[in-house]
Amino acid sequence: MRRLAILAVSALGAAAVGVAGLGGVGYFLYSKSHVDPMRPVDAIIVLGGDRDGREEYGIELAREGFSTNVVLSHPYWKGDRKMAEFCAIQDQRFTVTCVPPQPRTTRGEALFTRDLAAQHGWTSVLVISWRYHLPRARYIFSQCFEGEIVMRPVPRDYDFSVAHWEYIYLYQTVAFVKAFFQGRF
Repeated sequence: MRRLAILAVSALGAAAVGVAGLGGVGYFLYSKSHVDPMRPVDAIIVLGGDRDGREEYGIELAREGFSTNVVLSHPYWKGDRKMAEFCAIQDQRFTVTCVPPQPRTTRGEALFTRDLAAQHGWTSVLVISWRYHLPRARYIFSQCFEGEIVMRPVPRDYDFSVAHWEYIYLYQTVAFVKAFFQGRF
């Protein structure tokens, strides 16, 4: 019985250290990830995700003159009215293109970016996503796009619980490992 108690306490202690370690490393690696300075690029690529203002932000940057091309990832259902509004934007200063990624992942978004860049001669892109997603997105995009990649977060606050942050850090880390093993494409 005593041996079982020692084992249980040791397991709980190891789990607590693991959770604390993931939280500490995750905070600096993901929540405080590097953000590149703004500069003009050939295309602004808005990755799919929450309706958190990312599409508006990408379009606003184009209106400010950072690019003449905005590419919106469209992994959503076909009847999504808000996305249809974004995709229908007509502006003389820039073109909006909506692309469903295949697969419906960051890798799929990097693939369509590579293809569009080859088609249009783009050598630089600005990628917009959650701040905590930027390190992994940068890695994935660098696996298939040889031009300059500028990473910018959606300008928003994240009011998540500690448990939710732990989940995000774990998810991003596991997905990073997956991307590493998938390799270049």
